[in-house]
Amino acid sequence: MTRKIIISPVIRASALSLVAFSLGALVNLAYATEQNPDLEAQDESSTVIYPASFFQPYNPVSVNDMIDRIPGVSISGNSGGRGLGSGGDLLINGQRLAGKDNSPRDQLSRIAAREVERIEIIRGTSGELAVRGSGQVVNVVLQDSGARASTSMELSTDRQIDGSLQPGGSISHSRQSGGLSVMLSAAADPQYWREDRLERSYAPDLTPTQVMEEDKVRDRMRYQTSAIMGYQVDQHRMQLNALYATADHPVDVDRSYFAPGANNQLTRLEREQFDNVNNNWEVGGDYEYTFADGSRALLLFIVNSDTNDYTRNRFDNDSPGQRDSEERKTLFIDSDRQTQERIVQTTYNWGLTDTQDMQLGVERAQTILDSALLIGRDSGSAAPSPEFGGLRPALGVSNLGSTVEEMRYEGFAVHNWTLNDRMTLESSVEYETSEISLSGSASNSRQFSFIKPSVDYRFNITDALQLRATVGKQVQQLSFENFSATANTSDNEQDANAGNPDLVPTQEVRYELTFEYRLPNETGVVSSRFFLRDLEDQIGRVDATVNPSSPISAAGNIGDAKRWGVYLDGSTRLNMLGLPDALISSSLYLFDSEVTDALLGTTERINGRGRFELGFQHDVTRWNFNYGFNYGMPLNGGNRNVDISSIDWSHDPTSLTMFVSTVMFDDVTFRLESNNTLGDEWCRNRVRYDGTTASGQIRELEDACWSAGQKLALKVRTTF
Repeated sequence: MTRKIIISPVIRASALSLVAFSLGALVNLAYATEQNPDLEAQDESSTVIYPASFFQPYNPVSVNDMIDRIPGVSISGNSGGRGLGSGGDLLINGQRLAGKDNSPRDQLSRIAAREVERIEIIRGTSGELAVRGSGQVVNVVLQDSGARASTSMELSTDRQIDGSLQPGGSISHSRQSGGLSVMLSAAADPQYWREDRLERSYAPDLTPTQVMEEDKVRDRMRYQTSAIMGYQVDQHRMQLNALYATADHPVDVDRSYFAPGANNQLTRLEREQFDNVNNNWEVGGDYEYTFADGSRALLLFIVNSDTNDYTRNRFDNDSPGQRDSEERKTLFIDSDRQTQERIVQTTYNWGLTDTQDMQLGVERAQTILDSALLIGRDSGSAAPSPEFGGLRPALGVSNLGSTVEEMRYEGFAVHNWTLNDRMTLESSVEYETSEISLSGSASNSRQFSFIKPSVDYRFNITDALQLRATVGKQVQQLSFENFSATANTSDNEQDANAGNPDLVPTQEVRYELTFEYRLPNETGVVSSRFFLRDLEDQIGRVDATVNPSSPISAAGNIGDAKRWGVYLDGSTRLNMLGLPDALISSSLYLFDSEVTDALLGTTERINGRGRFELGFQHDVTRWNFNYGFNYGMPLNGGNRNVDISSIDWSHDPTSLTMFVSTVMFDDVTFRLESNNTLGDEWCRNRVRYDGTTASGQIRELEDACWSAGQKLALKVRTTF
């Protein structure tokens, strides 16, 4: 099937923006070269060092404030996958974080800027790194003083578009005495959400049939406390982490249905109540021993648990205009999920020669998902049951209780070779074997084994220009929620998705080629990354219908797929405009993909088409003043979501975040943020079919848009 490629105005505008940025970078290069004739005297290593003195004019409070001033640097979040692996892009004193639920950005927000000695941007590969597989690694080196202590506080207030105010705050205390270091933190994160939705429905001939207005309120506050304790003496280093968080909250939904036309007659009211129970805890630690010859042995462990339960009740009032009309309960859903992990990993690193080193490692990971799903409706032939909210059990789609358990073992070997002063080669091979068993509502047990080789080659063509080429095989982890029936939260007319205990993991071969150019004097970075993914056993939607009158789908393997695209990134200081303390960044991501849909047999795209982002911040150091914005524009269109009885087209909104901050009283930072400044909406076009999508018989068309509006946040931070 031949696909015609049309370059949309959005892509053209994004490309022009990136070209304009690149021209600005070249002007900046010329300016820097003119002002700094000795540019060739740069460090030939692949590590760029920013001392603490570099950030002093910006009055940073936390390490996050320091990272934001470095061109071309970003910290990724946790992958959320099972196990530990050896990836990542953040180190603290050369060590990886012994935890999964703590996001890297959260960790950095708790470290006071005045405790930092330097920040290293590591662009090369080495056996001395505690992580691998990233384009660049950020290493935050703290001051090695005999004794130090600091406390950081933040108070915040969020104002929503409906006028509601929700306060929050955090406090963290860190202390070091000799080889012992301790960090304690507690936070209350406001996550209130108010959403308004408008949905219009049409008959196949485009005659309006219904208008629905929805108001949704999520009243959530997330409380989290954590502790990190480390101890180092001679050749021994150890660390222990603990975290507990809870975010129980209600969600209230009100829907009003109107007949189309000038009268706008109210025909039905619908109300839903959600009671959510969310909490998680984690304990992790590591111990490292350094031998006299420089080799290292490391042991890490993590134990965690994540509970995500909710109860949903729906009430209808079909005669809202009558005085004595009463609402009736029409739907009850009780969904319970608890995930537990028990992980241990050990590695040993040693040098083979002056230019080669080796790492061997073994990991054991046990993951358990306990789930249950009870669905009750006001229709059907079964007798009403209190267990199903007083309604009739929908036994055909309910999951009365199931357990999915994976026991996985992984062994890996990594070889690093410094070919010369400009080239490095990292090669690795992993062997993974696992057993996944399902018990409860269904019973199944299967074993898998995979060999995953990879090669990472890096060549410093010049001191400023680096080439990276990567080829490797990976295996995507299965979502345990797809093994048994789960609630459908994206379609009010489809209560549940069926489970599929026969899923197999998606395998992929990744090809990547990256060019990165660093402007002189670290004034900016321009990079381009091209990628291709060959996927086998791609997961999509498949027909799982048992009763033809009630079509239902499930996740299933649908065959081979391909993904390809390019990431174009640039970040530079505006030296050429006489603004060395102003930083502008621009990104253009273009993706495409193809897979054969299992429901229609058509060629479809997977994932998105891309995104354009533009960021700017300016420090007016003489006034202790900082302001900026971040703008994002998705490249919508071209991909659709095909399900068993509907097809969706989603359109994400643009985003604009603006901020202004100032430092007063020497060490107190006041920051005002505006989120979703433009008030843009998410939109979705949906086509519903009689029976299944493959029938082609359109039943209804829906156009829906929703937005949470603008949110203002005032934050006050200080360190003492």
